[in-house]
Amino acid sequence: MKTKAVRLYGKGDLSLEEFELPEIGDDEILARVVCDSICMSSYKAAEQGAAHKRVPDDVAQNPIIIGHEFCGELIKVGAKWAKKYKSGDKFVIQPALNYKGSLDAPGYSYKYIGGDATYIVIPNEVMLMDCLLPFSGGAMFEGSLTEPLSCVVGAFHASYHTVRGSYEHQMGIKEGGKTAILAGAGPMGLAAIDYVIHCGRRPSLLVVTDIDDARLNRAAEILTVAEAEKNGVKLVYINTRDIDAVAGLRSISGGGFDDVFVFAPVAQVVETGDAILAQDGCLNFFAGPIDPAFSAKFNFYNVHYASTHIVGTSGGNVDDMLESLDMVSKSLLNPSILVTHVGGLDAVVETTLNLPKIPGGKKLIYTGVSMPLTAIDDFAALGECNPFFKELHMLTAKTNGLWNAEAEKYLLSNAKSI
Repeated sequence: MKTKAVRLYGKGDLSLEEFELPEIGDDEILARVVCDSICMSSYKAAEQGAAHKRVPDDVAQNPIIIGHEFCGELIKVGAKWAKKYKSGDKFVIQPALNYKGSLDAPGYSYKYIGGDATYIVIPNEVMLMDCLLPFSGGAMFEGSLTEPLSCVVGAFHASYHTVRGSYEHQMGIKEGGKTAILAGAGPMGLAAIDYVIHCGRRPSLLVVTDIDDARLNRAAEILTVAEAEKNGVKLVYINTRDIDAVAGLRSISGGGFDDVFVFAPVAQVVETGDAILAQDGCLNFFAGPIDPAFSAKFNFYNVHYASTHIVGTSGGNVDDMLESLDMVSKSLLNPSILVTHVGGLDAVVETTLNLPKIPGGKKLIYTGVSMPLTAIDDFAALGECNPFFKELHMLTAKTNGLWNAEAEKYLLSNAKSI
């Protein structure tokens, strides 16, 4: 079986190639990938090459397939797994395998499995760790985006609080408390807002900051104050670019926040988060820095006397993925809000290497398609002389400019094959 895939050979060295997949073993599964959303973590892997903790040292000789936020269809199931899975099943993968304590993960570490490919071989350990999960949704992009959603879910479960005099941690954000999401109007911030106002453990106050009015306005249009209020959450959006962020946020919260999430690897944002923590406040450093020496000041007087503390999360686990899948199936989470660009497999190399320079949210890739990366906002203009984009504009206009199942179906039926 031939596949086309984007492979990583080293720092800044990505290549779209066609090559032969090996025959699957009895404990493996052959699968077709339909879509993958490009994560900043893939950019970091491409930037660091073999220096990345999940990328093999010999990647130059044994390149890996990138992409870890993918959804597809099983094609051929090895005998060992034939009772649990069958050909035609739709699937998603939780890439954080934690197999025998290893950091190896699809999209970073494997020669034959990654999201930016037409066909892949799923290795035995993915099934052993229960990381091959069924997807029953109608639109494949929703399955693809449950992986980044699971990262958000994991972050909110990892935050914790204490009771004075006890050494037991109470996991999760403080129910009915005050939560802040700093630098929170990007794609992952939107996912966090969506989760906070629709999950089962909600704060009474949620404040979201950013320094870009356009992002904040779009966030407020998609995730409205009224929707949050309906779920018992007072939602406040605030631009901190030209104000004293610490004073402004402490004033809004009435003294401090129980839970603060930092969504940008910027020292000033981290330090603001620290400065607005209330008694027993938890700061979750969600944003993954590229610089291994990244650091910021933290007030250890408050650590000692006010019991403030910090936690960091990188990815979710299987339970977080299952929660994401369940909430998406019940329309409690809307993956569409993350997507701002769509493209084909031949757009992956350039997109990945330039990801920080491309504005907007998630870049969604349909791996069987040849298509330049295109902003949904550009469909209307492109549609003036291209009927393909005209139709995509009409379909996305139905959902306030958001990607949707109808648009996916039309693209898969009408776009040029790779």
